[in-house]
Amino acid sequence: MLPSSHPAPINALLADNESNGQVLAQIIDSQIDENCHWQRSSGDQSNIDASNAVLLAGEFSEFIAAAARLENSYRALQGEVSELGLELSERNAALNTSLADNERMRLALQQIVDSMPCGVLVLDRDGDISMINPESKRLLGLDGTHFGEGCKTTLRQISASSGVNLEASYESKSITDTQQEFCVQGPSGLRWLEVSNRRLFHQSVHAGAPDQTILILRDITAQKRSEKEREAGRKAMALAEITTILAHEIRNPLASLELFAELIEKDDDRRGEWISNLRAGIRSLSGTVNNVLCFHGAGSLKLVPLPLSTLIGKALRFVQPLADQATVALNWSADHDTTLVMGNESALQQVVLNLVSNAIRHTQAGGIVTVSLGRKQSAAKGENRDEQTEYVSAEFADTGCGIRPDQIARVFEPGFSGTGDTSGLGLAVCERIMKQHGGRISASNGTHSGARFTLYFPVVQAELVTK
Repeated sequence: MLPSSHPAPINALLADNESNGQVLAQIIDSQIDENCHWQRSSGDQSNIDASNAVLLAGEFSEFIAAAARLENSYRALQGEVSELGLELSERNAALNTSLADNERMRLALQQIVDSMPCGVLVLDRDGDISMINPESKRLLGLDGTHFGEGCKTTLRQISASSGVNLEASYESKSITDTQQEFCVQGPSGLRWLEVSNRRLFHQSVHAGAPDQTILILRDITAQKRSEKEREAGRKAMALAEITTILAHEIRNPLASLELFAELIEKDDDRRGEWISNLRAGIRSLSGTVNNVLCFHGAGSLKLVPLPLSTLIGKALRFVQPLADQATVALNWSADHDTTLVMGNESALQQVVLNLVSNAIRHTQAGGIVTVSLGRKQSAAKGENRDEQTEYVSAEFADTGCGIRPDQIARVFEPGFSGTGDTSGLGLAVCERIMKQHGGRISASNGTHSGARFTLYFPVVQAELVTK
């Protein structure tokens, strides 16, 4: 600011600092001359006053120069302030524009989310609902008066009102997308909801709670119904195919049984042979019917301690007529083994019948089917290696054509038949029965030829049987 005693800038009166000093010096010199002329008579005191006046004039000249420099600095500062004010105005205008754009984008995003055909729930870091679209409310059956705009809503409140445990999906610790399905009882019946969970982290380090969590809700009731209808259709087709094959399997033995019955009546000399063939046909039919009943039956088997060697020997005697009819030798070596297993006699007899029948079917006339027992020590996965579980194995080997390498992994699939002329249930029933006995079955090819099926049974400890 300018001094109050100078209504106009000093520079307007003085052209520059150097001329100002010269003019001031002339004025002071004239004043000194006058004073000196007036005070010559005063003696030495007058000379001292004149010297002080000269010094004062010099100091005042320096003050004028400093004031000029200060005024120039003030003008430069005013220019910088004006530039800063202009820049601040421009930045404020840009900020207002950005805020308006952000608001438009937010409204557009809200409209997009509201019009989406799936439900969207957005949760903040504390688990509170920051956004919920109308489709979410419809899928969850929420009352808009309770969960409207401006109300702080938690996921627990929504889960309690809808009956859908969304908290289980939110509390998942996985940083990847997860999906869960929920069955909801609605006015029109059961509905299925699929809830996808996506966690958003603003930083690359996925530590602590996510900044936001998005739950995507989809109604998959129609999809579930379609899957059930397709599964029912597949089962119906499979049942039709199995029925056709079973009819073929049953028809041929029935024709043979009728023929053998006539031969028994007419041929007294070979009556024993025809009776044996008749018995084989009846047992083959019995095995086919039992496979269907075992495969489609439900419930668990009643298991009791049984000597495995005795059980297999009895089952082989039952199936011996089939081997005789096909002129295939049936060898059995057990060495009177007394190993006990927990088993169901009728179910295990069905397993032996299926395996031997399958071996005879794939062995040429004059071939051999061998059944043998063995033992092995193994530890179940995850158990202490010091605690061994003892297993007894029963091996069924033949000298037939063996199993094609690309079919070994499929032989236990229900309905799978390598030749296509059987129902494909025999080996599937064997696998199911072995699982019910706590054991397992494996398939492989022999060293030289033929197929080999091995049954593994956990051995019953003698002390457990006596208790």
